[in-house]
Amino acid sequence: MGKVDLLRVIFISWTLLALLGCGQSNTVKLTITGSSTIAPLVMELGRAFEKQQPGVRIDVQTGGSSRGIADIRAGISNIGMVSRNLKISEKDLFPHTIAYDGITLILNKSNPVSVLTDEQIIEIFRGNIRNWDEVGGPNQSITVINKAEGRSTLELFLNYFKLENRAIKADVVIGDNQQGIKTVVGNPWAIGYVSVGAAEYEEKHGSAIKLLGVGGENASIAAVKQGHYPLSRPLNIVTVNKPEGLTKAFINFAQSSKASAFVEDQYFIPINAH
Repeated sequence: MGKVDLLRVIFISWTLLALLGCGQSNTVKLTITGSSTIAPLVMELGRAFEKQQPGVRIDVQTGGSSRGIADIRAGISNIGMVSRNLKISEKDLFPHTIAYDGITLILNKSNPVSVLTDEQIIEIFRGNIRNWDEVGGPNQSITVINKAEGRSTLELFLNYFKLENRAIKADVVIGDNQQGIKTVVGNPWAIGYVSVGAAEYEEKHGSAIKLLGVGGENASIAAVKQGHYPLSRPLNIVTVNKPEGLTKAFINFAQSSKASAFVEDQYFIPINAH
């Protein structure tokens, strides 16, 4: 290879490297870490946001709400995912609610029982109450439906009733909300719990279920959103400072009406739900 050809090869190589470098520098990454409950929703929102913002990459990593808080404090991530209210020690941070998570007990519509106290619910799931006649219903055995490990509804249910999952005497273990609803529809003496959003939607569209509130409160999307319903929590994305630039743009998108379909697909309640 002659000297001129060698110089040409070197020049082309440096040009390609420069172009690749420019391509990389034009990609802006937003890192979001924290709650595994919120992560699937944020991943979907991130994909939709990337389509609207060429050159933007949304990197979502799980590890729990505590990691989300620690990472934004350390500057490791831009946004933290926190599936609860902020603690007193975290009040210096900026929470941005993107959805609400609430769950309701459900019974078959034909079951005459219309009210259960929190104590009765605990005893039913512990297996200490096994017949509906012990809580004012007919002489029929209770079928207890529990959620599988890893489900956010299970976590919220256990936290509210102060139960350990190993203490629950389940007859059926289900995965998603639809499976739980179908099981109760098919068994008039079953009791289970699912997302308030999913249950209210199915009841309004003719499924043979009814919602049982907790803590003396009726279960509804409106009650969850208004903060009246005890078995619920906000799903927050959190920043250290008041958001600006790309961070602000993503949060605005996550809180907009465009995000509602993604929120409902995860059986959470949109912040703009009526």
